Amino acid sequence: MLAMHTDIVDLRQFYHSELGRMAEHSVSMALSSVWARLPEERLVGLGYAVPYLERFRADTERTFAFMPAGQGAVNWPVAELSSTALVFDEELPLPDASIDRVLMVHSLEFAESPRETMKEIWRVLAPGGRLVIVVPNRRGVWARMEHTPFGSGRPYSRGQLTALLRETNFTPGATSEALFFPPSKRKIVLRLRHSLERFGRSFWPVFSGVIIVEAQKRLYQGLPVAVRASRRVFVPVLAPHGVPSTRSRS
Repeated sequence: MLAMHTDIVDLRQFYHSELGRMAEHSVSMALSSVWARLPEERLVGLGYAVPYLERFRADTERTFAFMPAGQGAVNWPVAELSSTALVFDEELPLPDASIDRVLMVHSLEFAESPRETMKEIWRVLAPGGRLVIVVPNRRGVWARMEHTPFGSGRPYSRGQLTALLRETNFTPGATSEALFFPPSKRKIVLRLRHSLERFGRSFWPVFSGVIIVEAQKRLYQGLPVAVRASRRVFVPVLAPHGVPSTRSRS
């Protein structure tokens, strides 16, 4: 069954809420623990990664935010020349081996064909390029609550994610976890967030809200590349759907 993307409006509203800001901070701290520095890297965020790209783009040569067509897109960075592109995750508008790192957030869990998406990311990554995936943990509470974006789409276990990476020629590396506090808007829960994060990371990492895995592009085994015609067509939502034809009457 195809998982529907969370709408861009809902994503923005969540990350502008207090709960969303707390979640972003928790995930960003976990990302920092697996984020090896790459000099003058070319970074692409796929899905809705802009809250996290803000933290890492200062050290990059260039950073792009690729947003899936099913989700919608917004201009980013704010008040600057746009680095956003509306894309299909199986057909990224990039040359082969052109990107150093891809960050997937609110992305893999909505992929129509996760394997095809991963093969496309493998194609655009440079030799030795790195992929960082943030995905809802199927054992966590956040994947069961639909009032946050992490409660939509197809959650993964660590074993499923590792198997997918190996199947598509990536070597899994460093891992981390985040979102050990419950997705509650109650003030008391948000105040206890730091303690719950520390406690959960030490005593119940298997029940984290999200799993974070870094992987490296593997080169010693080739992937077959099949030429296929694009199945995708952009339909501008603001375009008129047709104008009644006028015919001269005799």
